[in-house]
Amino acid sequence: MRIAVTIFLTDETIVPVRLARELEQRGYAGLYLPEHTHIPVERTTPYPAGGDLPRAYGRTLDPFVALGQAAAVTEHLGLGTGITLLAQHDPIALAKQIATLDHLSGGRFTLGLGYGWNVEEAADHGVAWRTRRELVRDRVRLMQALWSEEPTSYDGEFAAVRASHAHPKPVQKPRGRVVGPRTLVGGTAGAKLFAHIADYADGWLPIGGRGLTESLPVLRTAWADAGRDPAALQVVPYAVQPTPGKLAHYADLGIEEVVVQLPSAGEAEVLRVLDDHASFLQAGRSPLR
Repeated sequence: MRIAVTIFLTDETIVPVRLARELEQRGYAGLYLPEHTHIPVERTTPYPAGGDLPRAYGRTLDPFVALGQAAAVTEHLGLGTGITLLAQHDPIALAKQIATLDHLSGGRFTLGLGYGWNVEEAADHGVAWRTRRELVRDRVRLMQALWSEEPTSYDGEFAAVRASHAHPKPVQKPRGRVVGPRTLVGGTAGAKLFAHIADYADGWLPIGGRGLTESLPVLRTAWADAGRDPAALQVVPYAVQPTPGKLAHYADLGIEEVVVQLPSAGEAEVLRVLDDHASFLQAGRSPLR
């Protein structure tokens, strides 16, 4: 099992270059970064985890800039977003950013994407909340058209692009209906989410990883019903607080990668937690059964 990490990197935390070098040296599989462009002060949307919204949400670094720094000082570390708020992006410009990062990193990028939870943040980007899921699907399909080897047009309900010359291309090769970097969709288990995953992605990025025993068979059925190869489905529990029992449970479910949560903190505290997690790295290299 591969062990990756996620962290809210901010202007007050450990810097991306230092963290990336430490992760690669210690044998971690990847670094996934979240995204928030801004947090409106006048906000009625509740924080999904309950309580006050942590300070880090309003101070996050741009994930693509930070991952570009991480890519430049590593050779093997995976680089991902967890998650990209795709509805808040121009998909043509984002497709170029992603393809460039994947190209320059030698194919190490994973696009973790989602629909968001902060209504006010999305509204400032002009997003109509009730349409955000279909908007995201359209923008993924548009980006995949731009990533295709031959000029390919896309004309959807919310997004369109002419057949175009668009380089560089992502290093990762097409996988059936999926073109571009590895694409994982975050969100709460449900028929609508699973239909989207089966339609345009490589798998699921379930936050916290709870309830997988019940939800995985449902996802696998939706995946098979869409004509996807059962062996190709990837499920990557995200922002996990690791324990030996939890990792063993994931291994029993056939999960091959887990993303553990690091504190949004300075260098000393982050490195201390990485030291504490050393045993999980060793366990991840064993069968965990």
